[in-house]
Amino acid sequence: MSLIVLAGPAGVGKGSIVRWILENRNDFTVSVSATTRDPRPGEVDGVHYHFVTNDQFENLMAEGRMLEWAKVHGANYYGTMRAELERAEAEDKHLLLEIDLQGARQVAHLMPNAIQIFIHPPSFEELERRLRSRATETESQIQTRLETARMELANAGEFQYQVINENLEQCALEILGLVRSHEGQK
Repeated sequence: MSLIVLAGPAGVGKGSIVRWILENRNDFTVSVSATTRDPRPGEVDGVHYHFVTNDQFENLMAEGRMLEWAKVHGANYYGTMRAELERAEAEDKHLLLEIDLQGARQVAHLMPNAIQIFIHPPSFEELERRLRSRATETESQIQTRLETARMELANAGEFQYQVINENLEQCALEILGLVRSHEGQK
């Protein structure tokens, strides 16, 4: 069982990559993150995220029940509950963490054996196009995400591995190959 951290800017396709892996491999599971943001249309509590209040999230942090957490885009908390890692270990599955740069840094510090993979967009222009095509954020939120993306891209060198999500299936297969290769090095 490996802990695989997938990080990259909002809109790069982390969620689509995770869905592809889960649809094609039964030895992987994804961590359901906790967040204080409001659900988007169609999102289900406990499936897409654990939607909690600020007070609930801060209690989880204070009780040491978070593997990692961050305040993202200056607005909402996101984080991984330790229970998700315990669940994956009990199921003997690789655990995919779809997180941001701050969270990835925390995991790298706490769990240096985690496989750290940064996902790049084919170009910054394509990233902006993907963000806008989601139609889930205001213009101000898009600009904040683009500003955050510039900083994240500038720090991609902190990761063990880097991939480009130009083609979803090829990117997912490359990630699976990196996990397989990393497992072989243990």
